[in-house]
Parts: sequence; C-alpha cells; structure tokens
Amino acid sequence: MLRMLALIAAIVAAPVAARATPPVVDVELVLAVDVSWSMDLDEQEIQRQGYVEAIQDPDVIAAIRRGDWQRIAVTYVEWAGVGLVRTIVPWTVIEDADDARAFAEELSAAPLLRMRRTSISNALMQTGAMFEDSGFDGMRRVIDISGDGPNNQGIAVTAARDDLLADGIVINGLPIMIKRGNPGGYFHLEELDIYYEDCVIGGFGSFIITVNDKTRFKEAIRRKLILEIAGIEPDVVPAAWRAPGSPPRIDCMVGEKQWQRWRNYDRW
Repeated sequence: MLRMLALIAAIVAAPVAARATPPVVDVELVLAVDVSWSMDLDEQEIQRQGYVEAIQDPDVIAAIRRGDWQRIAVTYVEWAGVGLVRTIVPWTVIEDADDARAFAEELSAAPLLRMRRTSISNALMQTGAMFEDSGFDGMRRVIDISGDGPNNQGIAVTAARDDLLADGIVINGLPIMIKRGNPGGYFHLEELDIYYEDCVIGGFGSFIITVNDKTRFKEAIRRKLILEIAGIEPDVVPAAWRAPGSPPRIDCMVGEKQWQRWRNYDRW
C-alpha cells in the first residue's frame, strides 16, 4: 500500500515540478522597435518587413541551430513615449524555419500604429521587466532597440540603461539614420550613432549596427539577429571603450533639451 501511495504521489507531483522549471533557451531576445511620429509611415513599413524577412532568413535559422540548446525565445515590441509600449508578438520559441515563419506571419498581420514622443528609457524599463515573466530560462538576455532619435521623455536614458546592465541584461542598438545629412525635423540628431553608443547600449559584447538607407533595413536586421543569437564577438565596430567614469562624447540629455527648446519656441 505504501509503495502504491508513493507512486501516486510521484505521478501527481511530476506536472508541478515540470511547470516549476522553465524551458532553457540560448537567448531571450526582445526586439524593441521605434514607432514614434518621427518615423515616416513608409519607413515603418520597410522596417517591419525587414524583421519579417530577417527572422526567416536561412542564416538566422542556422545560427539558432548552432546554439547549445538550439532554440531561442523572442518577442516583438513597439514603443514611443512614456507608457506607449505594446507587444505585437508575445514570447515565442523559435527552433526551426516553421517556428520562424509562424512568428513572421503573426508580425506581418499586425496593423502599423504610429505613436507620440520618444522615451527610450521607458522602453528599456518596460521591456527589461518582460524577462521576469517570459516563462523561459535564457542563457543570455538581450534587448535589441531601434530608434531614429534621442530620448525626450521619461527618466534619463542612462539611468534606465544602468539599471538593466546591473541585472545582467545586454542592450544592443539599431540607430536609424536615414535622414543623416538631410535633417527632417526639429528633433533630428546627426550624431545618433554616438548617442546610442555612449548613452543607450551596454553589457558584454554590446554593439550597434546603423541603418543609413531604407534598402539596408533587412540586411542590418539580419546581421544583428545572427550576432545576437550566436552570442559571438560582432564583426562590426563595437561600442567605443571608455574608461570608467569618463564622460560620454555627447550630451545624453540632448533629446530632453531639444524638446524643452521646442516648447519654449512654441510659446513665442
């Protein structure tokens, strides 16, 4: 009788134990994509299509299959100002081409939505919190954040960045500089790549890949995904190393100052 009771207890406890242990993946990856008003609608469409095509690229799938666990967990999030963060595709396991196709189809079917302001700091904080409830145990946790302008709302971007780095989260950047040399708005920042290097990204092996042309979205995203999935030293120029305590090469509050000047100008 005791043996039978022990067997029943083991059977009942097994599902509980299984639920308590989240599946292990090589990387938990948040794709955080800028959809603020500074992004033209055609740029948003090209950007979205770039992710749709890149996630299905054979080289991306091959990078996944070369991992220790041969699977990753990915979620696609769009962001703009404070509180304006929406999940387009929830946490999804991708192991093979079929998984990638399903992810791409869900992403492609979602409507495009432009939202106001630019709060990189809020996007980092909210996407950083998503790792806690992802349901996965990632060997690495990475936020891949794109944007075409500096932070102009919310807490300082450096404060949000530093909090995430303290938790072991890596932040990579995709600064969109299509309008470089031809400013398209009051909040344009010519040195956006330097801003992302010194004020936004961080963590072991962090890097940026700059998009300077609409036709380069897919290739830039493809390369970035492969590097992030593989967890290898990037074949792009990494963020410039600075000695601890050394000042950034650009004012990390430049976006907030742009916004304040615009508000003062608007009152004249």
